[in-house]
Amino acid sequence: MRILLIISTLFIAAPALPAVAQTKTPETFIVVLGIAQDAGYPQLGCTRKCCAAFWNRQQTKKHCTALAVVDRASNQYWLIEATPDIREQLQTLQSYLPNPGNYKPDGVFLTHAHMGHYTGLLQFGREAMGAGGIPVWTMPRMKEYLRSNGPWSQLVLLNNIALRPLANDSAVNLNSSLRITPLQVPHRDEYSETVGFRIESGARSILFIPDIDKWSTWNRNLAEEIKKSDMALLDGTFFANGELPGRDMKEIPHPFVTETMELLAELPASEKNKIVFIHFNHTNPLIRQEKNAMDNVKAQGMQVASEGMIIGL
Repeated sequence: MRILLIISTLFIAAPALPAVAQTKTPETFIVVLGIAQDAGYPQLGCTRKCCAAFWNRQQTKKHCTALAVVDRASNQYWLIEATPDIREQLQTLQSYLPNPGNYKPDGVFLTHAHMGHYTGLLQFGREAMGAGGIPVWTMPRMKEYLRSNGPWSQLVLLNNIALRPLANDSAVNLNSSLRITPLQVPHRDEYSETVGFRIESGARSILFIPDIDKWSTWNRNLAEEIKKSDMALLDGTFFANGELPGRDMKEIPHPFVTETMELLAELPASEKNKIVFIHFNHTNPLIRQEKNAMDNVKAQGMQVASEGMIIGL
């Protein structure tokens, strides 16, 4: 996996710095462990050009979207999302830890019950790791879904995971210097609510919203939320309308990258530079870093997430 290290602003008021190589990993940071939409890249059954690029060895695998929050000083880390790729992601994470060999996170925070965001919990179960009491933070419907439906209920019964409650806009203190706050967003909530997270240290605030229907349906103003953040990792599932030929994209509402760029076009450059798109469908040209799409995003002064990206806290 190619690793790109990034530093951004230290304070909200300061102008954002462009992505640069960093020679030393900060003590407290977020690492991007995946950038793909729920089904990953390549996607099962896809014979189109987008996935053929992988089968022809022109592209590397991209893992489902996940973050790790790492505090090297306290030797702790927390996962945001438990994806189908959790085995590889936790293995990759070891190189960022002060004491490699720790495959048991200090906690897991879940955004919602779609396949790319929680199914990796099964790897903590008796057929696999057989973990003991890993805290899993969820919203109320998600908590009840895991408790009441197999195979997730077995994880609870055997104490492989220990469910912990989240409440909208109510912070959870990870330790004395870090906290996470869930922000509920509108999405296809078949089995659970959907949230994004604000991840904060004493100095910095990072916004993470990998899934939302449309920004206009949220009861918050996106531009204002970005202004309160040092970096914002935002839903970039689809680049533009028409990306899925023969399918009504209203059935799977997400804000197109082009829509988000247009919505935020009037922000000053220092604010737009905070925006990082993530959670790419296999059809999205950004997942393959195609030049035209990448240039389009860069022209707006915004960024594209990559696996291994470091965001200092």
